[in-house]
Amino acid sequence: MDRTGNPLTTVGLNSFGFDSTVNVEDLRALYLRPRHRQMSSQTSTEQDPMPSQLRSTYDSTSNSVSYTTVSKFPPVKLLTPHKKKRILVTGGAGFVGSHLVDRLMLLGHDVIVVDNFFTGSKTTVSHWVGHPNFELIRHDVTEPLNIECDQIYHLACPASPPHYQFDAVKTLKTAFMGTLNLLGLAERTKARFLITSTSEIYGDPQVHPQPEDYWGNVNPIGIRACYDEGKRVSETLTYSYQRQENVEVRVARIFNTFGPRMNPQDGRVVSNFVMQALKGEDMTIYGDGKQTRSFQYIHDLIDGLIALMNSDESRPVNLGNTDEFMVGDFAEMVREVVKEVKEQDGEEIKPLNIVYKPIPSDDPQRRRPDNSRAKEVLGWHPRWTVRMGVEEMARYYKALLEAGEIE
Repeated sequence: MDRTGNPLTTVGLNSFGFDSTVNVEDLRALYLRPRHRQMSSQTSTEQDPMPSQLRSTYDSTSNSVSYTTVSKFPPVKLLTPHKKKRILVTGGAGFVGSHLVDRLMLLGHDVIVVDNFFTGSKTTVSHWVGHPNFELIRHDVTEPLNIECDQIYHLACPASPPHYQFDAVKTLKTAFMGTLNLLGLAERTKARFLITSTSEIYGDPQVHPQPEDYWGNVNPIGIRACYDEGKRVSETLTYSYQRQENVEVRVARIFNTFGPRMNPQDGRVVSNFVMQALKGEDMTIYGDGKQTRSFQYIHDLIDGLIALMNSDESRPVNLGNTDEFMVGDFAEMVREVVKEVKEQDGEEIKPLNIVYKPIPSDDPQRRRPDNSRAKEVLGWHPRWTVRMGVEEMARYYKALLEAGEIE
């Protein structure tokens, strides 16, 4: 059931002449294994696993893994040539990018993924490798790229603190040079360009919730500045190309998003809590737990990105969940959901403690989007409850832990 109590059988919107709706179970089959799909959707279907997945077999005695691929792919829509688009997704092997690729592939479009695999992984899109509609290119967007396309989704940039702080200069270079190169490509090919910006451009906000016309409160020399200011200059570049070169641009300001395929070691609050709870470890809160966050599930974000790309809205648009949680309360909810998942699998439940550690520098105290513009111009609003998303994410990580693919 969705947030309003209605059955959630499809995701996507049919708007602006672009139908992005697909069956929920078709998407789940790409990341959840059959047993976990049945429990998560609470249906009695006994579908076979999608034969297109890259299969892995773990041998604990030799601590080795073997991979098997097959040539049958998930069914995709058959589009006429004038409806079929050639779509470039930078960072398409990452968490958000791979889900966007899944959706665009199922919709029947030609999809080109460009990724340098710094934080992304080939395994997130391996089930499409070899499909006639799919191309995968290893490339760093800080270097020029020549390719033909109709739309560009520019997602390439490390997005979690441990990753973007690992090499702050490279993060800034990716934000500026990568965006410059892709905007140049958009200008040459006349492609529509969408950049995934971030709620981090608002910094530690003094306005709550944050509307798109709020300019933010950012520390330009702090440890998070490489990402915060990098995304701000990316937006500046984008609108400069719109004004000077007449490039069609779209800017999505993404708030905290979670879901399957998040790197379990990326240091974000949702993945940290879920992994710690699944492994029976103490759950770590940085600060007193009273700082607030809003969390949206990945499928809602993909709905919003596709709707924005195909709309006529060129102003920045917030995409996030307006449900606000204190981090301490969220930890309690994750602990409860993981307990239910383990009980359904007949596992022994161990009590989990919540421990508190010092809060990192420049960590914002409150973060919640004002989604008025997205509702008004896109007809978009989140449909997945946070609890539903946490349950799916717990099942996803649990299957990987059982298979020895993560630890």
